[in-house]
Amino acid sequence: MTQSAPKDRPATLEAMTDRARSVIQLNIEALQALERSLDSSLARASEIILDRPGYVVVTGMGKSGHIGGKIAATLASTGTNAFFVHPAEMSHGDLGMLRPDVTVLAISNSGESRELRDPLIYCQRNNIPVIAITQRPTSFLGRHAEVVLTMPKVAEACPEGLAPTTSTLMTLALGDALAMVLMEQRGFTREDFGMHHPGGALGMSLQSVREWMEDNVATPVSVAPTAKFSEIVWAITEGRKGAVAVIDDDGALVGMITDGDIRRAFARDISTMVASDIMSANPITVSPDQRMRDVVDLLTANKISNLLVVENDRPVAIIHIAELMQAGYVA
Repeated sequence: MTQSAPKDRPATLEAMTDRARSVIQLNIEALQALERSLDSSLARASEIILDRPGYVVVTGMGKSGHIGGKIAATLASTGTNAFFVHPAEMSHGDLGMLRPDVTVLAISNSGESRELRDPLIYCQRNNIPVIAITQRPTSFLGRHAEVVLTMPKVAEACPEGLAPTTSTLMTLALGDALAMVLMEQRGFTREDFGMHHPGGALGMSLQSVREWMEDNVATPVSVAPTAKFSEIVWAITEGRKGAVAVIDDDGALVGMITDGDIRRAFARDISTMVASDIMSANPITVSPDQRMRDVVDLLTANKISNLLVVENDRPVAIIHIAELMQAGYVA
């Protein structure tokens, strides 16, 4: 299938850029109108969801369905169990997913999507509350909903007024607002968020140092305060972390020696130097219970390449920024 030839194509790049700016401006105005029109309905919708033990089942047709999928994902990742079900599939058996304890979040700009009718009638018959997102509160969807999140009637950014643009943006904004209110009401914490996002840079930054150590189990190389210069160099080379811990007879940390300390030592007479002459007596350390984002922050803020993980005054690991970069913790 070939595309039709463009009609009335803007003659210049400037005209196309102006058109793009106008679309963004229309979207801004739509969000401003949505913010002004927002009332207690979103709070009431939140109370319904919070009071019910089951999932939030999000549904919608076409572009509303695509936005609904994103809303369901945002809810699920921020403490509200949710998933998306296609409304047409509900009419062919998936209505069985609507258990008596669920809440349905149904999305339709017009409120008259044919595919939503069977699910809405089913919900009404089985006393399953429906929260609607629509521009028409008196539509079929609006009449079958316990709470209607009404979007203001604004022009679509599409030049023909056909493609959903401003309406989908407002729907997405309402979904985000609902998810964030629920997140706050549930007391959903950063730690909870990290458990839901174990993958990617975000998940890694929320990982604990102890969890990182599970995959990096090498015992940190250490030397005694009386270790000779040659022994220190050998230990750093063997450890391959660019640093070595200095520990006393009881195994407690008393200092740290890095590659940089070794280079600076060459400005003096190394023949009689021992570890205590070279080490940093108060090195930057972290505990296993801190987050990996704390490690990254300390390394970057202090412009250092490595630091020690210390538990009960004893070094249990050395973290080098190079391995964090390789693993994706640092861009």
